[in-house]
Amino acid sequence: MMPRIALVTPMLPVPHDQTRGRYIHETARALSQLAQVRVFFQQASYPRIPGLSPRSFLRGEVGEDYTLDGVDVEAFTYPALPGLSRATNGWMASRALVPRMRRFEPDLVLAYWVYPDGAAAKRAARRLGVPCIVGARGSDIHVRTGLNAHLTRRTLQGLDAILTVSHAMRDTAIATFGADPERVHPVVNGIDTDVFHPRDRQAMRSKLGVPADARLITYVGRFVEAKGMRELLQAFQSLAGQDPRVRLALVGDGVMREELAGLVQATGLAGRVTMTGGLEPAQVAEWIGASDVLTLPSWSEGYPNVVVEGIACGRPVVATAVGGTGEIIKAGNGILVPPRDAAALERGLADALARTWDAAAVSASVSRGWGDVAADTLAICRQVLGVSDGDVCLGRA
Repeated sequence: MMPRIALVTPMLPVPHDQTRGRYIHETARALSQLAQVRVFFQQASYPRIPGLSPRSFLRGEVGEDYTLDGVDVEAFTYPALPGLSRATNGWMASRALVPRMRRFEPDLVLAYWVYPDGAAAKRAARRLGVPCIVGARGSDIHVRTGLNAHLTRRTLQGLDAILTVSHAMRDTAIATFGADPERVHPVVNGIDTDVFHPRDRQAMRSKLGVPADARLITYVGRFVEAKGMRELLQAFQSLAGQDPRVRLALVGDGVMREELAGLVQATGLAGRVTMTGGLEPAQVAEWIGASDVLTLPSWSEGYPNVVVEGIACGRPVVATAVGGTGEIIKAGNGILVPPRDAAALERGLADALARTWDAAAVSASVSRGWGDVAADTLAICRQVLGVSDGDVCLGRA
């Protein structure tokens, strides 16, 4: 009998931010083919008062009618105040989570995002008497100081298993947060090659209105400071001054949207920068296919899926050497540069644009699918439950 897994996360694609949590959606969809999965999409609900809203994500909540392709999902909210309720968010989220999870009767709880969502999942799992696994995704491990670091450390203690998206993140969980090495398992993200694959560059440019002779640099992701957006615009401004063919596509959305638009206008480069807004994966793949280079100048990362997507599309990637990015980018598919260094980013982009890349060879360097991710994840779930493939799961609350 397939195990019943309650998957808890605050990160899924939503109408106002289609790029958010796509990798969790893909994992949940693939895992749902192998187990009985219900996704509990918990969202912090902030007061509608100016200044009292999160600064990293576009504001907005989805209602109970929220649906997601290929996933059984239940969306709900819990009350929160930015900063002020940080220490209690895990407890408040668990209060809303427990009764919903009890109705589902899971064999195991799997949460993606350490705090507060992993903390809420851990508390709920203990209330129901079932095991709990928490998966760390990136900044929920790498960007943690002060109270956040304390709450992260406390959440990671006593879990039945911890999943990380890279070996580098596994090392951080153990060395920085005292996680038990025997319980930390790297499960590297996958790629949907039905969507992300090499495409004819000129055909994509014709479809998207990109000049045939453009030297197009594309960024895909959230518009937030920690993604290196200011460094990217500085590097692009310098490159654009040297070559009139250089163009930039910013695919995504975020809290820096208006600031970035203002910076583009101020530099006089508005005609050479396209801001597409958030797009569906197939549209993202078209923009990557139209590009010469994909870039991701983040200050920190876990295992950035957009880097894998760019490479799968046969495009070289210029990215910062942070987190698990170095586990993806090799000499034949991209260039690594130091973070927070606009000049180094400019040199890396210029180098990538000057080289001749073998698109087929670049694409061939990645092949892991979401089915592989789901299979690896389920194997760890079964290990925690102490069952084999043919066993009936017990321990349900």
